[in-house]
Amino acid sequence: MTGINGERLSKTVMVAAFGCFGLIVMFNNVTDYDSNYQFVRHVLSMDTTFPHNQLMWRAITIPVIWHLGYGMIIACEGITGMLFMLAAASMARALRSDPATFRTATRLVPWGTMVGFLVWFFGFTVVGGEWFAMWQSHLWNGQQPAFQFISMMILMCIYVRKKEDVPN
Repeated sequence: MTGINGERLSKTVMVAAFGCFGLIVMFNNVTDYDSNYQFVRHVLSMDTTFPHNQLMWRAITIPVIWHLGYGMIIACEGITGMLFMLAAASMARALRSDPATFRTATRLVPWGTMVGFLVWFFGFTVVGGEWFAMWQSHLWNGQQPAFQFISMMILMCIYVRKKEDVPN
């Protein structure tokens, strides 16, 4: 192949954009630690859920656990970003290669999507949203942004991993 395939270029740019997203989110959480730490603290302590709800026995009010949970979130955001950036770099190197080589270059995209899914679906929707009743809080509810992130990530993964159209 001599020219750059537009479909491959779009896939590579999308993966790189998600890599930037994961790394920027991680960077923001490290450099402005307290902002989202407060989010984690309020969600885990359930202090802004409906008064007298029957789920309050789940609340965690131990600061070291808040920090550990937040640290895990930050680490997984960084891993998500790094996996996507590594995939984008591999894809960029394979832009002019044969279809099988380019497809192989996308192999880390499902891994990045999986880690992102664990952060934004399992972490925010399952654990935060349902276990800690985050949906009850008008102040500390991150379910909608989490849904947007994971929906876009999954769509990007499907597009990137779809086989190339074979020219006639």
